[in-house]
Amino acid sequence: MATRAILGSVVARGVVQVASEAEVPLAARMRPGSLDEFVGQEHLVGPGKPLRRSIEQDTIPSMIFYGPPGSGKTTLARIIASTTKSAFVQLNAVTSGVADLRRVIEDARELRRMYRRRTILFIDEIHRFNKAQQDALLPAVEDGTVILIGATTENPFFEVIPPLVSRTRVVELRQLEPGEVMVILKRAIDDPVRGLGGSTVQVADDALSYLARMSNGDARVALNALELAYKTTPPGESGVRVITLDTIREALNRRTIVYDRAGDAHYDTASAFIKSIRGSDPDAALYWLARMVEAGEDPKFIARRMIISAAEDIGLADPQALVLAVAAARAAEFVGWPEAKIPLAEAVIYLASAPKSNSAYLAINRAQEAVRNEYAEPVPRHLRDASYKGAARLGHGKGYLYPHDYPGHYVSQQYLPASQVGKIYYEPQDQGYEKEIKRRLSQRGSGNGETGHDGAGDGVRVKCSGAGDRGLGVEI
Repeated sequence: MATRAILGSVVARGVVQVASEAEVPLAARMRPGSLDEFVGQEHLVGPGKPLRRSIEQDTIPSMIFYGPPGSGKTTLARIIASTTKSAFVQLNAVTSGVADLRRVIEDARELRRMYRRRTILFIDEIHRFNKAQQDALLPAVEDGTVILIGATTENPFFEVIPPLVSRTRVVELRQLEPGEVMVILKRAIDDPVRGLGGSTVQVADDALSYLARMSNGDARVALNALELAYKTTPPGESGVRVITLDTIREALNRRTIVYDRAGDAHYDTASAFIKSIRGSDPDAALYWLARMVEAGEDPKFIARRMIISAAEDIGLADPQALVLAVAAARAAEFVGWPEAKIPLAEAVIYLASAPKSNSAYLAINRAQEAVRNEYAEPVPRHLRDASYKGAARLGHGKGYLYPHDYPGHYVSQQYLPASQVGKIYYEPQDQGYEKEIKRRLSQRGSGNGETGHDGAGDGVRVKCSGAGDRGLGVEI
């Protein structure tokens, strides 16, 4: 029973037969076998870093490797497999189920009991496990039966159950820089054993630089494109394959944009987009818009974010911003991609260039806070609905002053419940059109029984009297 785990230190379930070296993709052949070969992630595996020390000392804790594709998650796990004295078992969350997990855990428990040997369980794409599968891991991770190493491109704080996250260390790998991808590409070109062999291929400098930039930090994409360019380029008379920029462009086909509509890149890009609008940087806002457009984002999602920003970040400093954002949303929905980018871009430039005020956002939040935490008084009788028979007998609407019957269509009366009189929720700012709103309010008063919106009035309260919804009198 335990022999399944005892047979070797590395077990990869579901792996059939190892292909010949020539059939193995370049990206797999060039996978680093040690930390010294590993490129990038200096913040994790640089000299003296905790993760490097734990790998070298074989004191690996349970971890979740989280990072973009091609950043080295699986490679790090395999380096651990090649250096550890523990048994190393690999599962893929796509093809494995609870039964597979239970077998591995049973073997690990037996191995620890008989030989006092640890088992490291590497689960690729751990976010693909459902809650029941993740729950099955908990006891074994908690009691140390297995040391878990998970790999995921998705944020584990959203995609992995909290109890499992709390029992592991989340290790974030960063997107590789173009210079780091360049190192990997040059190594693949020059290596005569695992790579393409420096004597049989020449890659133009501009082609190599383009590939390093346009692979978006994904080493696997870069190596796959390089290999495709190599295989589709016939040798010249000298036997050397000369790979040009055009060949690389064709091999790469389309720039790889890390963007999953349900993942971090989706929300991070949208966040950068809105923050650029809020920060009044039209160029940055256009750039993030272009990133979403190129990734095929739903124009409705983009338009919704713009409408929210128009109300939250620009608001009454330029009320026209909300009108334009809604119009852009309708236009984008009407014309669809690719032309939808034009009205969206027009609105983005307007929003980013407009004066900013978040007073409406703050005002509704203050009002909601009061509603949530204070006593909800009944609606004052003079403000209640008086449109039905019998309302007058209940006193509903009695004493209400109809503003249109007064000079300037305004009359001061109490609109808030008694306990709320004098409280200020809306505080206009000195930005754009809102300066005019502030001026009008300061002249008229707040409308809640005070003479000034800044709360500095003489405290006069209005007692309403008279009959009907259009009350005709006021007693002070």
